[in-house]
Amino acid sequence: MSRPSSFRPLLLALTLCLPLAPEAARAAAPAPALQGETCSVEGLMDSIRRGLHSKSEAYKRYMRTLLRESAVTLPDGELRAAFARERDPVMAEHLAAALVARTERGADPSAIQAVARRALEEPDPAVRAATVRAMRRTSALENTGDMYERLVRDSSPEVRQEAAANIVEDIREVYSSYHGPASDAAVSAAAASTDPKVTAKILGNLDTRKISAGSASKLQSLLRSDEAEVRQAAVTALGGVPAEQVASSRETLLGMYRDERDPGVRKALLQSIAQLGFSSAVPELQRLRNVDPSLTPEVDAWIRVLGMGLQEWSLILREKQRLQQAP
Repeated sequence: MSRPSSFRPLLLALTLCLPLAPEAARAAAPAPALQGETCSVEGLMDSIRRGLHSKSEAYKRYMRTLLRESAVTLPDGELRAAFARERDPVMAEHLAAALVARTERGADPSAIQAVARRALEEPDPAVRAATVRAMRRTSALENTGDMYERLVRDSSPEVRQEAAANIVEDIREVYSSYHGPASDAAVSAAAASTDPKVTAKILGNLDTRKISAGSASKLQSLLRSDEAEVRQAAVTALGGVPAEQVASSRETLLGMYRDERDPGVRKALLQSIAQLGFSSAVPELQRLRNVDPSLTPEVDAWIRVLGMGLQEWSLILREKQRLQQAP
């Protein structure tokens, strides 16, 4: 299949930006020698800017990949200057992603800091949001200081939501939920937020198996939030804490159940109590059975499934769902 003609300037730009392999250089020796030039950021950006008019999302993703892959060979000063003066959110995101790629690939440890500064200081909220998106699925959670704690308090709801999405995806995709410092940074950002939806989004999707005692304490403090969605998310997060935090979390959640009035939070409390105790939670659940008659069937379902002696939480969840779906 032939490529669209609009790909040609981009392919040429990428070819000129990337070094030629020695074998390819030897094979090309008989041909007239080409004079090498430093790859032009402006030339590449002009080609990408023209390509933004394409209706193909795949083509647009290709262009972003092109700039990111070229980033380590592009002149650093030109790239930073182009990013600093760019006002179009889409183009700013492309350039920010290229700078982040330089840091991720070891070419320039400070490049990501330039992106972080603009995410915090840029006056235009659309450009701030685009710059935040450029740091998704990267090491920014660990390498940008308190950036996320500040972004979750941004005046723009879009920026706050983009920051929350970054945190959730970074923990899951970059760290696979098994890196304590990153998970602690996520908890700190959630606790710093004054936007209930942002806090709930982060905590409701956070695996807390590797968090510190300090982070567990922050989660417990969020149980006093006036917002039910924040309390529910904090309860859910406490259900997965490390063994060292289980006893304290379990006691806190059990004490909370009788005073909690929101049915969604109470349902989450039952699940986290079950998760923290497995079969040893059965007597505790039995004592809670008549506190809220509307949730008695939920308590009974947990008691039944925990009594099966299953040792994997995923299996317990699956079996409980099967029991509740059975006629």
